[in-house]
Amino acid sequence: QVQLVESGGGLEQAGGSLRLSCAASGHTISSPAMGWFRQAPGTEREFVAAIRRSGATIFYADSVKGRFTISRDNAKNTVYLQMNSLKPEDTAVYYCVAGSATVVIKTRPEYWGQGTQVTVSS
Repeated sequence: QVQLVESGGGLEQAGGSLRLSCAASGHTISSPAMGWFRQAPGTEREFVAAIRRSGATIFYADSVKGRFTISRDNAKNTVYLQMNSLKPEDTAVYYCVAGSATVVIKTRPEYWGQGTQVTVSS
C-alpha cells in the first residue's frame, strides 16, 4: 500500500502561481511513477501530469503544458506541481496519484491522495 498526502492548495488570482506538494509513504518502491489529476465541479477527473522516478519521463495534459511543471525529490518521496499563469479554468480539486509506470497512471492510477482544493479567481 502507498499513502499520498497533498498540500499547498488555496486561493489565487488569475495569472498567479501555486505549488502543490505530495508526500508518499508506505511501499513506495512498488509505485515509482507519480503524478496529478484534477476534478472541477460537475466534471470527471482528468489527467494533469506524471513523472517517472528517475525524472526522465514526464507527461503533461495539453491544457497545462508550458504553465505547469512537475518535479520530484526521491529522497523525500515527494512530488511537486508548480502551477504558473493560473487561469480560472484551473479551479479544481487536485489529486496526487501513484502507480507502476507513467503510461499507466495517465489513465489508471493505482493510488490516490485525498485531494487539495485550488481556486483561481478572475
